[in-house]
Amino acid sequence: MRIVMLVVLAAAPALAVAQTHYLDLYNNAPSSLASFAVATTGTNDFHDIALGERSLPGGDSTTIALEHADGGCVRDFRMTFADGRVWVRRGFNVCRFRSFHTGRSAPKEQS
Repeated sequence: MRIVMLVVLAAAPALAVAQTHYLDLYNNAPSSLASFAVATTGTNDFHDIALGERSLPGGDSTTIALEHADGGCVRDFRMTFADGRVWVRRGFNVCRFRSFHTGRSAPKEQS
């Protein structure tokens, strides 16, 4: 019995604990945000985040939950706008910043 408990306790640090970060997403771009996806930085393993029942219009905002098991703070975002533009923002720290604004630095051309 003691051996089994020691094995379980020794393995405990290896178990990943899921963390949730809440991000206020502001779409201050002129076009609606059709989709928003998140990946661990540098992986290109993007996962879509639900924006509600419709796209996020320009001038509107929502709060999204970003869950991850590795505890890392730095994420890449991929945004697709209704006008066809796709923008990838790399290296955003969700632990340091509570909000993200799409229109402040989104390129005007499609990437």
